[in-house]
Amino acid sequence: MPSRLKKNRKKRGHVSAGHGRIGKHRKHPGGRGLAGGQHHHRTNMDKYHPGYFGKVGMRHYHLTKQQYHCPIVNLDKLWTLVSEQTRKKYAATKDVVPVIDTLRAGYGKVLGKGNLPNQPHKYMINVYFDKPAS
Repeated sequence: MPSRLKKNRKKRGHVSAGHGRIGKHRKHPGGRGLAGGQHHHRTNMDKYHPGYFGKVGMRHYHLTKQQYHCPIVNLDKLWTLVSEQTRKKYAATKDVVPVIDTLRAGYGKVLGKGNLPNQPHKYMINVYFDKPAS
């Protein structure tokens, strides 16, 4: 429940209202922004922001992300890379199986999400499988 009067009502008539005559209630008494995190604001940083200062990990100079680019396809979407006509053709015969070239379709990795239809098939992939998919 709020009190009837705020504290500043008591301060009326007193010159600096509790903020001091010299520094006054102006400018930046603790420094600007995050100043003093390792000095006068250390207790706050240690308590509420542990691990804020310091380094972690290794440096990687001239990081080029395109060399790690590896598009993925899930198992449940694998048959979308083959036309419906081709799928029906191979569903009729059990001795010949289709080879799905995922790299040619633009995918470098096959992940194991979803289920495949009960139809024999082979994938051709030049990169690698995720562990659950293989």
